[in-house]
Amino acid sequence: MKSVPHHVGVVMDGNGRWATRRGLPRTEGHGAGEKALVDTAYGALALGVKALTVYAFSTENWRRPIDEVRYLMNFNRGLLERRQHELHAEGVRITFSGRRDWRVPRGVLSRMDEAAELTKNNKVMTLNIAFNYGGRAEIVDAVKRLIDEGVSAKKVDEKAIRAHLYHPELPDPDLVVRTSGEFRTSNFLLWEMAYSELVFTDVLWPDFRREDLYAAISEYQLRERRFGGVDS
Repeated sequence: MKSVPHHVGVVMDGNGRWATRRGLPRTEGHGAGEKALVDTAYGALALGVKALTVYAFSTENWRRPIDEVRYLMNFNRGLLERRQHELHAEGVRITFSGRRDWRVPRGVLSRMDEAAELTKNNKVMTLNIAFNYGGRAEIVDAVKRLIDEGVSAKKVDEKAIRAHLYHPELPDPDLVVRTSGEFRTSNFLLWEMAYSELVFTDVLWPDFRREDLYAAISEYQLRERRFGGVDS
């Protein structure tokens, strides 16, 4: 238990394929993913994980068919309505990483603000939802904020950029898990995961459960983390 990761990131992938294999619309896969998310969050809570960042909607996902995008907007808003109070009761702080631009419906933004406000003082675990998020966009936005603040080039270093990321208070993820058998990071936490351990699983996201999270953490615990150094 002493080597349980403090922060776990999850790329929740495979919803569409899960639905297609069952002869269902792709949107049914997104709906089925809610149970996976909730069970994974409770599994992380049970282990004492302090932060869980999940990739809910990327800046590239706007390229999907309009009906699917519309469904995802409504689904994520409904997810917050259905789950924020039970997560609040468990001491979970809900936060969001990503751009709040014109493409995100006002109703979704309102639910995000409501969930964040309701849970802002909770300290058991942070559930950080990457929504309208891109790792490159996050770095660009951090640099823009530095420029807006008039920070001179001489003072721009890694510490300064990190302080201007979406959630600098969160530790970098120790472990990042990607589901569905894909072997790429897909623009997720590019700055933060510089030294994260990566675990890839063939399990499609709607089938993912806390046992799969535990398996990924068990694999993580077998790794040697040297951060560019060597063993003594």
